Amino acid sequence: MHVVVNAAVSADGKLSTRRREQVLISGDDDFARVDRLRAESDAVLVGIGTVVADDPHLTLDDPALREERRERGEDPNPARVVVDSSARTPPDARILDSAATTYVVVSAATSRTRREALADAGAEVVVAGADGRGDGDGHVDGEGRVALSEALSELSDRGIDDLMVEGGGEIIYSLFDDDLVDELFLYVGSLVIGGRDAPTLADGTGFVDSFTRLDLRDVARVDDGVLLRYDVERGSDS
Repeated sequence: MHVVVNAAVSADGKLSTRRREQVLISGDDDFARVDRLRAESDAVLVGIGTVVADDPHLTLDDPALREERRERGEDPNPARVVVDSSARTPPDARILDSAATTYVVVSAATSRTRREALADAGAEVVVAGADGRGDGDGHVDGEGRVALSEALSELSDRGIDDLMVEGGGEIIYSLFDDDLVDELFLYVGSLVIGGRDAPTLADGTGFVDSFTRLDLRDVARVDDGVLLRYDVERGSDS
């Protein structure tokens, strides 16, 4: 599976405010780029924290892109994936509507009742183990987190070869930590958000003795910011 992380951050590296409130970081040209990247992906992945905070839809905005997918014999929207160890996805979340297939990845410790509630709400529930490190999006509840390598293997078995990751910072860090990322698209906007508690691109415990190394492939001015495109050196230091 090919995994691409896409994110927009402020000049000081923040995804949003310390209150986890969304901030308009990029503009129309970058929105169109993200829509195209979604259209070229088999699925778009977020963590449960993003679902709870933002209630994203994660479908394509441009009808022409949906039509291109239909012409390729694909569903009009890519599948959606939520990493949600303890099955906290609200049953009325927009990500569970019928616009696209939605996989909710839970840990083996979640109850059958919670899994059935998600299935009743429209999700395809995927069970992917637990390793006791929290749920991959900042919420440690004693049930452990989804084992991400197992989760990606399960998704690959369901036909997902190209996966786009849109956040948040905890799930992105966990994917880097598990050496599962191939590319990083990073839009850096022309604003400063500040705040020691504001989420960054890669939250979590952070690397200390080894680090994820990046190979810069391209730099471009987009809107009033800069788009950086990196290859991730898998298996380098982290």
